[in-house]
Amino acid sequence: MQSNPLVLVVLLLAVTGAPFVALAGSPTTSGGELEHTIAMLDGSAFDAFNHCDDPEQLRKHASYFAPDVEFYHDNGGVTWTRDAMIANTASNVCGKITRKLVAGSLKVYPVREFGAIAQGVHTFCPVGSSKCDGMADFVMVWQQINERWQITRVLSYGHRAVEPEQ
Repeated sequence: MQSNPLVLVVLLLAVTGAPFVALAGSPTTSGGELEHTIAMLDGSAFDAFNHCDDPEQLRKHASYFAPDVEFYHDNGGVTWTRDAMIANTASNVCGKITRKLVAGSLKVYPVREFGAIAQGVHTFCPVGSSKCDGMADFVMVWQQINERWQITRVLSYGHRAVEPEQ
């Protein structure tokens, strides 16, 4: 039985406590593999976001973003660095709200020789509540350098109340 190098690297990172680094394909990978990679990254980044009242989870969440990330938020304005963005997250999000990706909303587009664009809809729920009260559209630009993926640009816009169930 052959060992899968990806599994070995992920296990090594988990055992050593190194920040999460996703490994997969090349920036020109299209279709299912790229979509799977970005969906996995989104899920991991926002699992850490949802538990960011734990300082280790906040650091893990931060590791998904480039140091010079630009974050454009229709209500909150613009932040120009990971440090500023994470400070806003710590003040306004941690222990207060969680984020959920709306099922079926994530679309992934390859960007040749760079990475990918992810587009979707997410909801925001008060901690301890099963009812989400806010939602927004988002676009994230993911850059792949060697085998490491990081978010370089974020647009979070169209914030509104959750649409009632039909």
